Amino acid sequence: MAKFGALIFPTDYAMHPVSLAKAIEERGLDSLFFPEHTHIPASRITPYPAGGDLPKEYSHTFDPFVALAACAGATERIQLGTGICLVVERDVLTLAKEIASIDRISGGRFVLGIGAGWNAEEMQNHGVEYKNRWKVVREKILAMRELWTKEEAEFHGEFVDFDPVWSNPKPSQTGGPPVLMGATSKWSYDRIAEYCDGWLPIAGLESGHLPEIEKALKNRGRELSEMTLAMFGVPADESFIESKLEDGFNHLIFGLPPESEETVLPLLDQYADIAEKMRNK
Repeated sequence: MAKFGALIFPTDYAMHPVSLAKAIEERGLDSLFFPEHTHIPASRITPYPAGGDLPKEYSHTFDPFVALAACAGATERIQLGTGICLVVERDVLTLAKEIASIDRISGGRFVLGIGAGWNAEEMQNHGVEYKNRWKVVREKILAMRELWTKEEAEFHGEFVDFDPVWSNPKPSQTGGPPVLMGATSKWSYDRIAEYCDGWLPIAGLESGHLPEIEKALKNRGRELSEMTLAMFGVPADESFIESKLEDGFNHLIFGLPPESEETVLPLLDQYADIAEKMRNK
């Protein structure tokens, strides 16, 4: 059965993350996702990909792992995920520990949506060159899989390099939580096939990619049917949702504005009603 969830920028002026997580669970929805930016460089050299001024929420987000851990303690059922985690901006050993910890604390409910980011100055502040961002993502994901599955893990790459280490606890989910690729370029296909468990595009940017992803998976001896096909920013449009379900998408994530309960809760009610209709068809 398809899953339905919500994504919001968890800011210091929006509905409290824990209150939101409880409201999502109470309404029978299945998941809550948070994006992240550690900071936004004031230079603003890199343009906002959607055009115009960068929205306020980009520089006001809570750390997603802190916010999701708080949500994990207040809920019992919903999945909790990053949509997306900027892997390039995090130390790999620390990130592996954070992910394993939240997966254990939540009872195996964590989902790792990943990306490389678009803000060149932001990642430069973390010591990563923009041209290398996807190489860094690849090595960090592969290294974390070693850390999550091996008693003595080691990794030797161009950007990630460590001798045997002990890193515990391990995640609750065998092999680590599912890793969903939040990108839609032609270069994403083989990245998904090599080191991901699914795809997490933005609604409206998914067209035409599934056949190419399927080809890349077959080249690596994998099948599209084993992948999670998620999508965020899904509109409250039943015909659109039906078409995506027919295409094979199985986790649809509605967007929420970073606003107060007065704005967010009526939207959640609407999304819950749509989800219930889709499940009963």
